[in-house]
Amino acid sequence: MKNNIVAVVGGGSAGVMAALRVVLNNDHCLLFPGTPQDKKKSRAFWVSKIENMPGYEHYKKGIEHPNKETLEWIAGSEFSSNLETFKNTGIVSIKKLDDGRFELTDSKDEKHQADFVILATGIMDVQPHINGSIQDVLPYANKQSIDYCLRCDGHHIKNKSTAIIGHGNGAAWVAIMLSERYCCGSMSILTNGEKPEFTDETKKLIELYKIDVFEGAIDEIIGDPKAGKLEGFRLHDGTMIPVEISFVSLGSIVYNELAKELGAEIDDRGYVLTNEKGETNIENLYVAGDLRANAMKQVYTAWNHSVLSADDINSKIRQAKRQRLLSDTN
Repeated sequence: MKNNIVAVVGGGSAGVMAALRVVLNNDHCLLFPGTPQDKKKSRAFWVSKIENMPGYEHYKKGIEHPNKETLEWIAGSEFSSNLETFKNTGIVSIKKLDDGRFELTDSKDEKHQADFVILATGIMDVQPHINGSIQDVLPYANKQSIDYCLRCDGHHIKNKSTAIIGHGNGAAWVAIMLSERYCCGSMSILTNGEKPEFTDETKKLIELYKIDVFEGAIDEIIGDPKAGKLEGFRLHDGTMIPVEISFVSLGSIVYNELAKELGAEIDDRGYVLTNEKGETNIENLYVAGDLRANAMKQVYTAWNHSVLSADDINSKIRQAKRQRLLSDTN
């Protein structure tokens, strides 16, 4: 049985960076990027162009394509033997054994053991429902038509008619911040039939910035779904709202099931609490990327998390080896 095995669960930005750093640290990595169903539920699957990172503008699939190139580079490098990738395979259960190691059961009912685990299972944005379904939204999602991340895509609203879909105070702040930053052509908040939950402060700013609030349910998305081009929304009362770009602000689905199964501490929004290196309250269980609490949800942040965790694991491995060597010489 090999020792010093690091299992990385998740194949997005955090997962691939974790695998890369583990491999380059000359430790052994088991990478479980997820099943096809897992991938379709991930942010990485839906992200197209990434323009807020140098050198990423040309990728048609801003996370999937560079990740694929990275794994191909590892496979052709002198470190290739350090990586075992279980393609189209996810992890359905993890338990900690009496000896402190982890036993992972994958989606094919195979079992694997590891000394360390880095969870990079991520999150997914909550989608708005149009007539009881999210299907009408998907052709426009993450195509600079209906977007979710202000840091990634906020710059696209400059001089455009813009709408925020959401009813919470967070949606109000998104509309306010974008109005302040880009002075867009027009700004609206569509609560999609929900009662607005704005504070007095955001209500005042909404008024000052002339942000329109529409409380009617959205009946139809107007545009070209094949091209992913948005033209507006039609409300249940027949009101037509011209919109060139929209942002969804409805919260996130946090994929924390494996962390919870192991007893990791979770905050009130479902994100996993860790120390500065990404280690949870469960020894040798780390979290990187969007799943981690109290952190931005960005590619470069995910990379930083992964490097910190992989390097901390490597430090533990080297320290244990050092202690064994010193003990043998005494």
